[in-house]
Amino acid sequence: MGNRLSKIYTRTGDGGTTGLGDGSRVDKDHLRVEAYGTVDELNSAVGIVLAAELPKEVRTCLDRLQHELFDLGGELCMPGYILIPDVYVEGLERDLDGFNEDLPPLKDFILPGGSEAAARCHLARTIARRAERRLISLSGSEEVNEAAIRYLNRLSDLLFVIARVLARHEGGKEVIWIHGDQRT
Repeated sequence: MGNRLSKIYTRTGDGGTTGLGDGSRVDKDHLRVEAYGTVDELNSAVGIVLAAELPKEVRTCLDRLQHELFDLGGELCMPGYILIPDVYVEGLERDLDGFNEDLPPLKDFILPGGSEAAARCHLARTIARRAERRLISLSGSEEVNEAAIRYLNRLSDLLFVIARVLARHEGGKEVIWIHGDQRT
């Protein structure tokens, strides 16, 4: 695939444009660049979660997700190219069902936190939601792989469930939101 970077700076972006994988150039604030840039940010946030002590099954899942997110970034960088298949979405759904199986049902909203790893995971979840919004914005003007949109939607749900798992793993507990008129 493509050229390897032997020199990190190219100076080609100094004028406010960047090159896409198909060789075309767009402004650096183009919706497509915003979309794959946010996916890159999400991948970095998953890396921050992976820097914590994690249960083996969570680590294995997040390791796979980082590779899939890199695939998604590559897809978004190359207009018309598909790298996110429906099977990735199905994998997220299996993970969701597996991690959610032993969790107590939610009766209240929870605040992002509970433990350090859980808080990191909640941050990744919110970035996944933003990446999904960026992809929806792009789909308003260009054709976008529907599986990629579903992928980000399921991924944010999975990160929420993993955050719940991590809160318990580190001996913490979920922080339940208390409505303003009920707080002291």
